[in-house]
Amino acid sequence: MSTAGFNSQNGTGTGQAYVNGPSQNPVGLQQLPGVSYGMTHQPTYNPMQAKAPAPPVTGLYPSGPYQPVHPVSSYQPGQSLLTRPLIGGPPSHTPPQSASPGPRLPPAQTTPPPSAVSSSSYYPNPRQPQPMAPAWHYNTAPPPMGQPTSMSIPPHGPVPNHVNPAASSTPSSAPYSSAPPAHVSHSVTQPPGPGMPPTSLHGYTQPGPAPPPMTHMAPHTYQPSRAPYGPPPTCPPPTMKPTPPPTGTLMANATPPPPKADGTVAGNGPQAPNSYNHVDNKMAGLPQPGPPGRHLGHYPSLPPGYQNTSALHNAGPPMHPAMQAATQPYTQPPQTYQQPPGGPGPAQLSPSLAALSLQSSTPEALRVVNLLQERNLLPPSPMPAPTPCLPQDLQKINCNPEVFRSTLTSIPQTQSLLNKAKMPLGLLLHPFKDLSLPVVTSSTIVRCRSCRTYINPFVSFLDQRRWKCNLCYRVNDVPEEFMYNPVSRSYGEPHKRPEVQNATIEFIAPSEYMLRPPQPAVYLFILDVSHNAVETGYLNVFCQSLLDNINALPGDSRTKVGFITFDSTIHFYNLQEGLSQPQMLIVSDIEDIFLPTPDSLLVNLNECKELVQDLLTSLPNLFEKTMETQSALGSALQAAFKLLSPTGGRMSIFQTQLPNLGVGALQSREDPNQRASAKDIQHLSPATDFYKKLALDCSGQQVAVDLFLLSSQYCDLASLGCISRYSAGSVYYYPSYHHQHNPAQVECFQKDLKRYLTRKIGFEAVMRIRCTKGLSIHTFHGNFFVRSTDLLSLPNVNPDAGFAVQMSIEENLDDMQVVSFQAALLYTSSKGERRIRVHTLCLPVVNSLADIFAGADVQAITGLLACMAVDRSATASLSDARDAMTNAAIDSLTSYRQSVLTIQQPGLLAPACLRLFPLFILALLKQKAFRTGTSTRLDDRLFAMCQLKYQPLVYALLMIHPALYRVDDLTDEGALNINDRTIPQPRVLQLSVEKLSREAAFLMDAGTVMYLWIGRNCHPNFLTQVLGVPNYAAVPDNLYLLPELDTAESQRTRAFIGWLRDQRPFFPSLHVIRDESQLKPTFMQNMIEDRTESALSYYEFLLHLQQQISK
Repeated sequence: MSTAGFNSQNGTGTGQAYVNGPSQNPVGLQQLPGVSYGMTHQPTYNPMQAKAPAPPVTGLYPSGPYQPVHPVSSYQPGQSLLTRPLIGGPPSHTPPQSASPGPRLPPAQTTPPPSAVSSSSYYPNPRQPQPMAPAWHYNTAPPPMGQPTSMSIPPHGPVPNHVNPAASSTPSSAPYSSAPPAHVSHSVTQPPGPGMPPTSLHGYTQPGPAPPPMTHMAPHTYQPSRAPYGPPPTCPPPTMKPTPPPTGTLMANATPPPPKADGTVAGNGPQAPNSYNHVDNKMAGLPQPGPPGRHLGHYPSLPPGYQNTSALHNAGPPMHPAMQAATQPYTQPPQTYQQPPGGPGPAQLSPSLAALSLQSSTPEALRVVNLLQERNLLPPSPMPAPTPCLPQDLQKINCNPEVFRSTLTSIPQTQSLLNKAKMPLGLLLHPFKDLSLPVVTSSTIVRCRSCRTYINPFVSFLDQRRWKCNLCYRVNDVPEEFMYNPVSRSYGEPHKRPEVQNATIEFIAPSEYMLRPPQPAVYLFILDVSHNAVETGYLNVFCQSLLDNINALPGDSRTKVGFITFDSTIHFYNLQEGLSQPQMLIVSDIEDIFLPTPDSLLVNLNECKELVQDLLTSLPNLFEKTMETQSALGSALQAAFKLLSPTGGRMSIFQTQLPNLGVGALQSREDPNQRASAKDIQHLSPATDFYKKLALDCSGQQVAVDLFLLSSQYCDLASLGCISRYSAGSVYYYPSYHHQHNPAQVECFQKDLKRYLTRKIGFEAVMRIRCTKGLSIHTFHGNFFVRSTDLLSLPNVNPDAGFAVQMSIEENLDDMQVVSFQAALLYTSSKGERRIRVHTLCLPVVNSLADIFAGADVQAITGLLACMAVDRSATASLSDARDAMTNAAIDSLTSYRQSVLTIQQPGLLAPACLRLFPLFILALLKQKAFRTGTSTRLDDRLFAMCQLKYQPLVYALLMIHPALYRVDDLTDEGALNINDRTIPQPRVLQLSVEKLSREAAFLMDAGTVMYLWIGRNCHPNFLTQVLGVPNYAAVPDNLYLLPELDTAESQRTRAFIGWLRDQRPFFPSLHVIRDESQLKPTFMQNMIEDRTESALSYYEFLLHLQQQISK
């Protein structure tokens, strides 16, 4: 392997920076001294370590000047931090200190809770222990990053952004880090900015030309003498008598809010105005030379026209109410957005926004709710995403919230205002979702010459010939070709082009967006054939499923496939055209793996389909009687990497046990006796860096690795999962898989595999998220590798993958009415087309806390906090993550009470938009990823964490807070009619045993699994008409399929369950359970509002929050 660094591309040591195609393997770079690739060794910069001596404070938020701090997870998920050398001295390596314990009890409690753990406070004084409880400084800007020299001089033409050669050849290149480098200044006090305008209780106003006067109120209260937040008590109190809530004002001893950051600290978010990044930032229309000796791939010339293409899997029943509600503003085709020259672009929006002022009446989102008194807060149907407060013409063309969603739909003007709100600012994306999109085939892709933003509905047309970028505000010329609108066949109306009418659009990329011809679709399957694997019976299911779907694999005439099987040796299969049958080639030297016949192991599927089918037919019988128990997974992966490196592609691994031979061998780290009793869970980090390093190798060569884990034993998902996390792959986990003993898992595997094999796929992809000047992105969540500060490398992208980013406000947004965010995904389709999918989101800017709270999206906030908590669990500890989530609820409700409410009332008060926030936080604390006191297998816990980071928000929410329905009395009232099917719409119930009835039946939808609970005295009519059994005793123990009976009740129940399943890309298994069932405890654990031996009930949790807020 060459060590040329990222300047090299496609195997050459010279040439331009990586665009598409295999780039230099990042692991080929010289490893920095003292830095391991694994997560167990702390790298040069530790996000937990002290940045500067902090004044001793006991409150969670210092009352002194605001200091920018690192976000909770400023590292590439699970990835070591390699940072640039610090200018001005090395960072301190002092480990964080433990805090002095301070019990935080609800008044009526007699059992002391665990003491507060402060190891997750990010900046304790290393010489002076601080009693700071863990919490997140959500939105603070990362420290400044030195700009590469190539960015210091604004280029005057289409200059690709080469990686700084000095940075590539020295340890400062940070190839593995997405995190900002450590900040070296030890006295970063920001100059105080002007104070925020005071807010009245219901002064809900949008920024206009002149804000109306508001009632004065006391500033935000900071309490330096305040004890640290503690975790909620883990043991239930013996008696729980609610004490009267404190009365009187909480505004005593108020100190002024911290001064706001004034934008002087540069971050690593938006690029400098004239700096370009070569990958997806090329000047449209100006082809650039490729590397020496390589020809550019060209598309056949197409007339500039537009197609409306339907997604492959788009035809289906209507969506789940949650998704349907979230997308209702978008179900209508986009109306024509008339934007006359000089019309209402973002620069001219203030009159429109001023008209939206809601001073006269309190918006529903700010209605005050006393959580201790209002019991039934759960909406009867799934909640829609909040709608940003934008002018009608902008809102109706805004991006679908299922694709692009912000935690705050109103963006604060300043960082200090955001800090005061105590809520995280971030985006949740589902960029490659199956959608029916307008596809633009024009040869000219219009982009801002400064920041490279794609033209979109939120730019301003100054006249027919000039447009102003909505991200950097540069004025650009309208190209001549863009003046013609091929849809209307008219000339001179650029604002009516599809690019300016649709917030989500896809372009066919011209040749300058590629440095090699687009790669073919390449699929390599790596199969465990040890004795353990054969016993599970998965091989029969896999081979049959691939045989059934082999003609549906995405691709074209160039599609290639290959197979590798392994136990203690590696088996290759020669499938070359001309052979009468597949030929097995065995390599037993696993220490020095090689490819026996490199040219005949990956074959053209169309030319060799018969041989492939022969192999799949014979493979299950080939190893039927094997007694080989060892697993050399690491060597099999090395062989697969060698095979796929020249082209890139997708690697699919099927593994059934802990790898125990050769490179990458692992040992069991789980102690079953500690599953429930341990306060802190060990081994959430990888045991070896082998899988992470190999994943980075794969990412550099455009190879993604998907892992199917089918096992009844511990497999160390913490280590194996790295192979997928850093290569943009995905993980599938089937615990206790067995073809006879667990038929529900078999059905689940079959359905998931069919979706996996046939869904659309994008190869050699990169994604960049841009935002309006003044905003900065600092932390990414999902499965990917960060190639530069803001460019995500995605060797494969699939329609089921979600991403999240955290943001900060670097410069005040005082003169802006709206800000925009744009995600651009450049990928190669399975048909060999280079495409660019662009999503643009527009949100208003506000200057009052009331407006910020009114625009809070509680579901998006919960999803982002879950991602942050997963990172905190790995870098700090599970208890730190739990405490920080609890404090997130305390902080936001404290801020609301002190800074938005003017009339202090007793009780636990929340705005209506955040009324479910404590419930969702409690649900996270009881979720499999974060729960304690309940026996949870380590791999189960880690898979739950993987899902929270990887699943799009709408699916993750069901895994956090399941939906409960009563189904024994389904009626057609309010039902949906879909394709002549009637889909009942029962009410969503609270997750409490008090909602259950022994006379009824209930369906719980927990995302990846469904439970149908049958009450002991359930009406015989339901048992006979739906389950086909005469009485309760006759309900089978392991029933996972509902019989297809010709009764109205059966049809309604099956239609409802089928409709729920159709709303997600994975297949949730169904378990019918009775009181005696083994799965009943699992069902009851999802009753989030009830008290358990190790966790508080919802009401007790609310009392705990009230007690902390009232301090």
